[in-house]
Amino acid sequence: MKKKIIITLGIILAIGFTSVITYALTNNSLEQKHKPSDYKIGITYEEAIQSRKPMLALFYVDWCGYCLKFMPKYKTISNIYKDQYNVVMLNAEDPANKTLIEDVALTGFPTLYIIDPKYDNRVLLNNAIYTDLKKLRIELDRYLRIRGLLDLVPVN
Repeated sequence: MKKKIIITLGIILAIGFTSVITYALTNNSLEQKHKPSDYKIGITYEEAIQSRKPMLALFYVDWCGYCLKFMPKYKTISNIYKDQYNVVMLNAEDPANKTLIEDVALTGFPTLYIIDPKYDNRVLLNNAIYTDLKKLRIELDRYLRIRGLLDLVPVN
C-alpha cells in the first residue's frame, strides 16, 4: 500500500512539474513584451544629441505590430554597436518628440535613421532591410567607414 502511494505521488509530481515547465516554455509569460516601449533600449535622444557619436534612432508607435516584431533585432543591434552608435528609441506619439517627428517627415513605422550630430547628417535606412540582420549590419558598418574617412579630412 505504501509503495502505491509513493508511486502515485511521484507520478502526480512528475505530471505537475512537466505541466509547469511546458507552460513556461510555451507562454514565456515572464519575458513577453506586448508593445515596443516595453523594451527600453538605449539612451534618450537628449543624451545622444550631446554626444559626438552617431545615433541610431528608431521611431516607433506602440500600436504597430511591425515595430514590436523588429524590437528583438533592434536589441541585438544595440548590443553589437553600443560602442560605435548611441542607440535611441523615440515614440512618434509622444508630444515631446513632435518637432523632431515633423522634421524627419515619417511615413511609416518602424523608421530607422542614423543621425550624426558631429556632421549634421541624417541617413534614412531602407525598411526593406530591417528583417535581415546581416544587411542591416552592412549598412551600419558602411556608415561608420564613411564617417571614418570624413574624420581624416582636415577642417579649415
